[in-house]
Amino acid sequence: MKQRIDYHQIAQRAIQAMLGLEAYVRSSELEHSLIHLVKIRASQINGCAYCIDMHTKEARADGETEQRIYATSVWRHAPFFSERERAALAWTEALTLVHTQGASDELFEATRVHFNEQEIVALTSAIIAINSWNRFTEAFRPEVGGYVPAAAGRTG
Repeated sequence: MKQRIDYHQIAQRAIQAMLGLEAYVRSSELEHSLIHLVKIRASQINGCAYCIDMHTKEARADGETEQRIYATSVWRHAPFFSERERAALAWTEALTLVHTQGASDELFEATRVHFNEQEIVALTSAIIAINSWNRFTEAFRPEVGGYVPAAAGRTG
């Protein structure tokens, strides 16, 4: 697929706003591994190849295992995730599929068992951010496959 618009160039103020939300999430108490899982899962649901490529590479660079990355789409059936991660993934699915699933009171209360209020807001912000990025990439289709995480370093 050919990129439709270079939205990073066209909408720099919008990108800066999005990066501000990302900075908020990164500065929160949430574990980086959990944030990676959330980004991967939402991107899987949304069918965002660009974001799946990016976030699986970032997760690997931060030490995430291949086994857990591969099992993210079937997290309910895989023993590799903590109860806290399962709560985050359930919340991710509910907010990503809000039009069909919604965020029920029962799910919110189940999430509260594993996250304090600040963490729930940060987790929700991470989900909002990745869903927004997924929509940018669906609309404007940046080239998939060339992303190199900063942790892995760039050459040239």
